[in-house]
Amino acid sequence: MRNQNFNIDNKFKVIISVGDDSGIGPEIILKALCSKEIPNDIDILIVGSKINLENTYKNLKSLGINDIVNPSNYKIYDIKIPLENNNPRKNNGNASFIYLKKAIDIVQKYPNAALVTGPICKKSWALAGHNYSGQTELLAESCQANNVGMLFTAKSPITNWRFNTLLATTHIPLCEVPKELSPKLIHAKLDLLAEFCKNYVNKPILKVAGLNPHAGEEGILGNEEKDWINNAIKSWIKQNKEVKLLGPISPDTCWNSSANAWREKTAPKHDGILAMYHDQGLIPIKVIALNYSVNTTLGLPFIRTSPDHGTGFDIAGKGIAQSQSMIEAIKTAIDLTKESRLFNAH
Repeated sequence: MRNQNFNIDNKFKVIISVGDDSGIGPEIILKALCSKEIPNDIDILIVGSKINLENTYKNLKSLGINDIVNPSNYKIYDIKIPLENNNPRKNNGNASFIYLKKAIDIVQKYPNAALVTGPICKKSWALAGHNYSGQTELLAESCQANNVGMLFTAKSPITNWRFNTLLATTHIPLCEVPKELSPKLIHAKLDLLAEFCKNYVNKPILKVAGLNPHAGEEGILGNEEKDWINNAIKSWIKQNKEVKLLGPISPDTCWNSSANAWREKTAPKHDGILAMYHDQGLIPIKVIALNYSVNTTLGLPFIRTSPDHGTGFDIAGKGIAQSQSMIEAIKTAIDLTKESRLFNAH
């Protein structure tokens, strides 16, 4: 491994872990760094395989794609991992895991730095013996963070409004969601969301989506709201009077106001929504925000962002991967670290 360290200075630093080498991560990184939307006054360190990045660059150039950066012009923490078997998927899973672990180590060494992670394949991690349900869980363990949250955030290019959705539960099967949810969990996630939003507004307006259709319809379509979710929300409100909290709201209408606020400058605005499970939150934010959505981990000692899409194995190497979400991930990492009181602590 060859370590190219940053200079110890006040220049903002972004560490980018490549993700799965066989996916679109290397391509969207090279495309994103070419964007005029990325500030010139930041240090970039890419953590991954230098030869894979160079091969990606050569392939994209051969396809006639010119809006990319040459990786030889960037600092690269070059990680060479011996191939232990004939299973490329397992090898790539192991490599992407090691890239992230090293990137976490590096970002914590600098007081003015953020981490951006390329997409990984959870199955490939499992094949390589790394049994985590996602990057968020590894980040939490590595940083010994007890209360972390998966926040999807996007800034509207139309209204400049920031759209925030936090997940109460993350990478678990749908049938496990009701078992995982509890008043303690709801309170912990609302604490994270409120603390995040208070960096931008003094009195945030938050919403909680119901778990069941029509938020249970008073027990007709599910008992969780009636039995404990309503009381959990009321008890949290009593302890957080500076926050306006609405809910539980029927999930099929909870994000209607988000769509309006995204498109219309005069539409009423809210500051954050707590979704009960992964797809409940991800579907509306991806539909509304398209390629502007960014995955952000709350509760870490540094800002971590990531594009909100996967590895794109089916289009890898074809030069057609969309880089806007990676651009937004880098921009958001910079914005949140520089502007947020909450995250300027480390």
